[in-house]
Amino acid sequence: MKHILTALVENQPGVLARIVGLISGRGYNIESLNVAPTHDPTASRLTMKVQGDDRVLEQVTKQLNKLVDVIKVADLTQKCYLNRELILVEVAATSQKRAEIVELAGLFEAKVVSVQTKSLTIQMVGEQEKIADFLALLKPFGIVDLARSGVVAVARGK
Repeated sequence: MKHILTALVENQPGVLARIVGLISGRGYNIESLNVAPTHDPTASRLTMKVQGDDRVLEQVTKQLNKLVDVIKVADLTQKCYLNRELILVEVAATSQKRAEIVELAGLFEAKVVSVQTKSLTIQMVGEQEKIADFLALLKPFGIVDLARSGVVAVARGK
């Protein structure tokens, strides 16, 4: 099962390395990782997408909470949460296919941010599932390059 873990951590050097080391040391692969400062410059929010069973991830969460630099950890998987991801995708675009790709981008509320002779670069922000659907539809055109921010998530309500 895929889990979305968030951690509020002190904005100090080495914190990310300790957290990643703890998770990878348990044999887990971090599928997606995003870290950025919060409204408080002394704290950062770390969001990870990790695959594993509930019991073991509960242990990882408890161990993360024991780290000195970690303020709070939450597994959002079973909670109501909002998630977003940013992608920049370069798609091969012949002059015959360009309009079709632009129309598809519009359907997904994506934006063409660069036009090259043989390709288009599209920016999209959305939920993980919507991003996956969009990329699946772009695949037949030929994805030349792809950059992803990784998922960011926040719990909804209490």
